[in-house]
Amino acid sequence: MKHQDPLFDYISSARLPTRWGQFTIHGFVEKHSGQEHVALSYGQWQEDDVVPIRIHSECLTGDALFSTRCDCGAQLEKALQNIVEQGKGVLLYLRQEGRGIGLLNKIRAYHLQDKGMDTVEANEHLGFDADLRDYSICGYMLDCLKVSKVNLMTNNPRKIQALRDLGIEVVARTPIDHGITDDNRIYIRTKTQKLGHEFDPHLLK
Repeated sequence: MKHQDPLFDYISSARLPTRWGQFTIHGFVEKHSGQEHVALSYGQWQEDDVVPIRIHSECLTGDALFSTRCDCGAQLEKALQNIVEQGKGVLLYLRQEGRGIGLLNKIRAYHLQDKGMDTVEANEHLGFDADLRDYSICGYMLDCLKVSKVNLMTNNPRKIQALRDLGIEVVARTPIDHGITDDNRIYIRTKTQKLGHEFDPHLLK
């Protein structure tokens, strides 16, 4: 593991048994903000291998509280399952709640959505951009884990470009169309129409 970087620090690693299999959890911190992030790795690879990965931004309501207003929890579980089934992979878990606006502001945005706004309109009404997430730490995390070529599990083309800008070779993209419900269908349509996410259109009917 790399320990010296002007912007980020690797902290430590430990065994993390899960219901899908035994991962290793790695801790990282942004030096300027103190924000903490983790990576979960599974299996082994050579430095030139194409490694399945998922970049997942924290969603307390979806990941931990089982909300079906979004598809985050279902995508998180499917990504971990896919990694184990493929025998190797990495999940980068970034502490960027609510596309970077924070938990309490996300609840405020939910309140506006309850009144008829979509997710982009609600964020903008609160004075935020539609998506404030920053993926710059991903390059450092993947470098520490000796990953340079990836098969990225995502529906979001912005993540592909973000990794390429960091010098990571995105060899392939695997869609992760999971967790679509009657409660979040409009939310997912908004992500498709306004944020450029790519979902199977048949799933959104």
